[in-house]
Amino acid sequence: MEVKNIFEIRNVNSYYGSKHVLKDVNLKIFEKTVTAFMGPSGCGKSTLLRCLNRMNDLVRNFRMEGEIAFRGNNLYAKEVDVTDLRREIGMVFQKPNPFPKNIYENIAYGLRIHGMKDRHYLDQVVEDSLKRAALWEEVNDRLHDSALSLSGGQQQRLCIARALAVKPQVILFDEPCSALDPIATAKIEELISELKENYTIIIVTHNTAQAARVSDYTAFFYLGDLIEFGPTSKMFTVPKDKRTEAYLTGKFG
Repeated sequence: MEVKNIFEIRNVNSYYGSKHVLKDVNLKIFEKTVTAFMGPSGCGKSTLLRCLNRMNDLVRNFRMEGEIAFRGNNLYAKEVDVTDLRREIGMVFQKPNPFPKNIYENIAYGLRIHGMKDRHYLDQVVEDSLKRAALWEEVNDRLHDSALSLSGGQQQRLCIARALAVKPQVILFDEPCSALDPIATAKIEELISELKENYTIIIVTHNTAQAARVSDYTAFFYLGDLIEFGPTSKMFTVPKDKRTEAYLTGKFG
């Protein structure tokens, strides 16, 4: 079966002020797969992730050179509506960030700001999204409780459900388990494996074991350079670059 590109990253350089963060990165990301961006802190992996839904537009002194195509269209073209773009390319952050609202309203929020008022439709989307995020069974009788009353792992799955509610094509995960305990981490990893049937997933992680468990493809970054990219199983068994091997065997990072 042919695997289609969903992102094509061409000659991307990025800067925070005078600091050169990403250096001439070229990369294709495939549809309905899990791709891990891996590398030590400060290597540029989160910066690249945030370029994919233009979150860096919000950062002062950030600039990018090169081109990122999403389904063949330039993400940074002037006519691109960034709000619509972020609806198609959802994001889950390092720390759970539920809104200070009840569980139901956290999920319905994105639909409401796009003008959806049909209560029956909202009810259905809330239920479907919570089921997809493997949270429905735990919260279906407390939808009007504060989202902040949930455990950390539940809050992170709620944030995933919130991202799913607006029907994205891509979900970006920026170290989604770094604030969670091992049991909650295992649930998120299992969920990621299930979600790739319907979504393209990109996950930033400095945890090599996590990259090995959840991803189909891995990109290894070091000091702003993309050192190596390929199927995760190959990279972890026969890395092509000595720096990749050194990182995977714990010699640095």
